Amino acid sequence: MREVKVAALADVVAGAQQVVVDGMPICLVRIGDQVHALGDTCSHQGGPLSGGKLSGHRLACPRHGWMYDVRTGQCTFPPRGTAVPSYPTRIEDGEIVLTFDGQAL
Repeated sequence: MREVKVAALADVVAGAQQVVVDGMPICLVRIGDQVHALGDTCSHQGGPLSGGKLSGHRLACPRHGWMYDVRTGQCTFPPRGTAVPSYPTRIEDGEIVLTFDGQAL
């Protein structure tokens, strides 16, 4: 298991934005005081999710509208779309910490 501090909570605005960890783009999604982390590459055609529109807990890819549940990475539209990686997060001393448990970056 590996933990990485990726950003200060105060620097992450509501919605989706990209951070890079070891050269890998990660999409951070802030909803209130919760932060979720996903792989930042849409499983449809590889576009970045970080520029997408957030609706509740669903994030739409800005290219073609494929939607992902930010809590799990599961594709919700179309129904059989491939999930993107999802990473556990926690807030520690005002910093966002991602946990990579056996998942490659």
